[in-house]
Amino acid sequence: MRVSLTKMHGARNDFVILDQRREPLSDLVSFARWACDRHAGVGADGLIALESSNRADLRMHTINPDGTDAEMCGNGVRCAARWLDEAGEGDRVEFETDAGLITTEVVARGPEYLVRVAVGRPRVDSRVLPNGASFVDVGNPHVVIFVADVEDVDLGALAAKVQDESVFPEGTNVHVVAPVGEHALRARHWERGVGLTMACGTGAVACAAVAREKKLVPSSVEVLVPGGRLVVEWDAGGEAYLVGPAVRVFDTKVRV
Repeated sequence: MRVSLTKMHGARNDFVILDQRREPLSDLVSFARWACDRHAGVGADGLIALESSNRADLRMHTINPDGTDAEMCGNGVRCAARWLDEAGEGDRVEFETDAGLITTEVVARGPEYLVRVAVGRPRVDSRVLPNGASFVDVGNPHVVIFVADVEDVDLGALAAKVQDESVFPEGTNVHVVAPVGEHALRARHWERGVGLTMACGTGAVACAAVAREKKLVPSSVEVLVPGGRLVVEWDAGGEAYLVGPAVRVFDTKVRV
């Protein structure tokens, strides 16, 4: 059996898109481990399986390279939105995810393909964490740590220490961030089940939410990540929106 795959990325946070509605696979976990392998497979930070849903237009099932599930992925959902738009399924899509219902809207197709994601209301937790860190729930868990220089941090080692905290029995995403002027942040990301990544969409929202609570940035902020640039905005009701690129890299078929 051969299945169709599309390699995509959002700010170089890359994914393999699989339409489970048309070419269903019985063992998605094993397939995700192979597809994400950068030496033996396609190579990606995650597999996104598009599935049927009775709650939304469709369900987005995100699987990490280690086979674990991710509740939602801000960069991945933009890639899925572009894939669906180019497949003729509409420029506005509601996704069922393990983080709830997420809506997307294509806002530009050129010169850069941009998608806007309604990610809901980030919740900054008041729990006490080491290193002056903040916990943020964006439908998935994030620890945000402000530092003087994001490059001067061994993020892998720091993230490993955070995982050992008893308050995160299922682990958490970890981000270091620093202000860049009044309207921008610079951030680096470590994601559960993946490791260091070039960008993290929900992580960018989490960083912006903490910066906004600290009154370091206004209601719209650029988040500069290793893979590019993301924008986080808020409406009057406190709902957050993530705007960023979705790039189609290639389409292929593989034997399974």
